[in-house]
Amino acid sequence: MLGQMMHRPLSIIEILRFAAEAHGPAEIVSVRTEGDIHRTTYAETYGRVAQLAHGLAGLGIGQGDRVATLAWNGYRHLELYYAIAGYGAVCHTINPRLSAEQFLYIVNHAEDRVLFLDTTFVPLVEALADHLPKGLKLVLMTDRAHMPDSKLDMLCYEDLLEGQPTTYDWPELDENTAAALCYTSGTTGNPKGALYSHRSTVLHALMTAVTLHTSLREGNRILPVVPLFHVNAWGLPYSAPLTGAALIFPGPKLDGASLWDLMEAEKVTAAWGVPTVWQGLQAEIAKRGRNPEGFAEVVVGGSAAPRSMIESFEKSGVNVCHAWGMTEMSPIGTHGLLSKYHEDLPFDQKMKLKSLQGRRVFGVDLKITDEAGNPLPHDGKSQGELFVRGNAIISGYFKNAEATEAAMDADGWFGTGDIATIAPDGFLVLRDRSKDLIKSGGEWISSIDLENIVMAHPKVSSCAVIAIPHPKWDERPLLVVVPAGEDKPTKDELDEMLLEHVARWQLPDALEFVEALPLTATGKVSKLTLRQQFEGYKLPDMG
Repeated sequence: MLGQMMHRPLSIIEILRFAAEAHGPAEIVSVRTEGDIHRTTYAETYGRVAQLAHGLAGLGIGQGDRVATLAWNGYRHLELYYAIAGYGAVCHTINPRLSAEQFLYIVNHAEDRVLFLDTTFVPLVEALADHLPKGLKLVLMTDRAHMPDSKLDMLCYEDLLEGQPTTYDWPELDENTAAALCYTSGTTGNPKGALYSHRSTVLHALMTAVTLHTSLREGNRILPVVPLFHVNAWGLPYSAPLTGAALIFPGPKLDGASLWDLMEAEKVTAAWGVPTVWQGLQAEIAKRGRNPEGFAEVVVGGSAAPRSMIESFEKSGVNVCHAWGMTEMSPIGTHGLLSKYHEDLPFDQKMKLKSLQGRRVFGVDLKITDEAGNPLPHDGKSQGELFVRGNAIISGYFKNAEATEAAMDADGWFGTGDIATIAPDGFLVLRDRSKDLIKSGGEWISSIDLENIVMAHPKVSSCAVIAIPHPKWDERPLLVVVPAGEDKPTKDELDEMLLEHVARWQLPDALEFVEALPLTATGKVSKLTLRQQFEGYKLPDMG
């Protein structure tokens, strides 16, 4: 027997329509590439999104066509999110930090019809112009007064909107219609596309709004430092309007000083971003002697946050939510917010829990399996490969059957490539990426565990541990450190610190210093590049 309820398709444009009505005065503040601060509201944005939809029609865009963006976090980029999806096309955000080869690959693989770009990226596109798909239209995201001289044939964004009606007859789309396309980065081989639907995106927004309720609520002012080109800024363009939280977009200025000034001026209550960004902000906080006024919460994800970073924020009165997810998961899968049942725990135990990957959000199922694919118990001890499933998790990669077959198990779960344990109370611990685990003498060493411990040393700015092939032990760990200053830590100092937490056989065999760690396009440490950099490295006992 079926229930007797109406069925209305879930639609992304309905989020903004709701925000315009229920949270109309809530602000969207943007640092523009033109150099000034722009202010608007959800109500005003809904009207401009309708104008942009008319503009897309004028460009000849059809339903299902891919429309690319190459832009920073700002109000025009947000308008594109809603106009493209509401129109029935697919918003394809491109990471400008990709290599030229990867950039051209995904533009061609996605078969983009139009590329919207910020003024910052004109030189990048000019350099690649001869290799762009024939017929690709370019639209510069600025007004007529700021259109630069360029060899590119570019339309003006504001010209597309000028004179257009502020209402639009939005099509009623099947909720499974494709709405957004993001490509993975930092992987071997070509980037792989995750094609999200209206249904998956709306459900993800609802899931995160319920879970990350300390950030996502009416009256809060959220700073998305995570870029709109990085997994849809973790869903913030959808969850913030849904809850009435204001959005404070930083544009291209992501250094510690610029973020501190913006947060102070705009009374930011919560900020979302990757650990490398928060290192810069914490340095600026230390320099100025206080947090920006009103700063109360940070959501950190993209890669594991060192416990030392979490403790530093917490001791200054900033609540830390350590989140985990993947491009393939829309992306949030777990969160690190503690419940009322954890309130009476000692500070040290709270920090231990907050440094884990947290508990699953509603709608995401987790399982770990052994090498034969058999499920393992969630006892906090059994360690296996992590698989996920849910309404906002891909069922396959866009136009890539080979990668899809490799990623999905026989029961339709997606393999994350992470090695993990899951505790009885639901806390997920990522032990390592399967490709980053170090197998020494038949035993596994977690590079993440070693890195998290070393990062707490005051003389260490950042670090990474990689495997070096060994004739006797198969692999042994090499510790690569970026020192915090001229006074570099010795290996003995770091070994002494590590021995408080790990067995002696797990200690790195050698220590090397570098000026900076290589990063992927999304700000994670590139272990792949590091392994290439240290290819052929001789450990002390290898002669």
